Amino acid sequence: MLEDLPELAHVRDEELRHKAVEAWAYALAETDFPRISAIPGEATPGVFALKRGSQAIHLRSVARISIAIADEFAQEFPEAIVDRDIVLAGALLHDVGKAWEFDPVNRRRWEADKSQAGSPALRHPVYGAHICIAVGLPEEVAHIALGHSYEGDLMHRSLECLIVHRADHMWWSIAGGFGLLKAETAGMLEGRKIAPRAVRTVERPGETG
Repeated sequence: MLEDLPELAHVRDEELRHKAVEAWAYALAETDFPRISAIPGEATPGVFALKRGSQAIHLRSVARISIAIADEFAQEFPEAIVDRDIVLAGALLHDVGKAWEFDPVNRRRWEADKSQAGSPALRHPVYGAHICIAVGLPEEVAHIALGHSYEGDLMHRSLECLIVHRADHMWWSIAGGFGLLKAETAGMLEGRKIAPRAVRTVERPGETG
């Protein structure tokens, strides 16, 4: 877990940190994914798919952006109260349910008969909240897992959830603006009035061209 999400080590509360690791271990154990970096870098299956990079890149970026937002306000406004550990743990766990939603075995079963259990049976925010509750994480973190996406529009989001929610949705939009998403999965950008920019050609180690 710490190889894929080294920011977990920055959660100051020891129990919260251990339970965050346990949540990801539990989530992966329910699927065929061996680690977080094996989960595709997509918002949902087939939507906003990165041209390269895994789910770990998204989680780490959202965590860093979320903490930057929290720290900026706390520094500028000392009277502002925010639970930094909840923001960080919540950001690193907001997509913990994606292992279930992206699991190939689950997806084949759901697609075979959508009338049976739906497709997916549970979206990742709902399953992520289940994972958080199952391992004993505080409800503030489970709330972030559930409320970071559209499900959160049906309730009042906590301040910490609001931070992660905004960081998460901004990340996918900005990734689209940078031209980092596969075009066939990025149709929603037009509705957001975002025009993808062309990317430069960059040779990475091990590549020839």
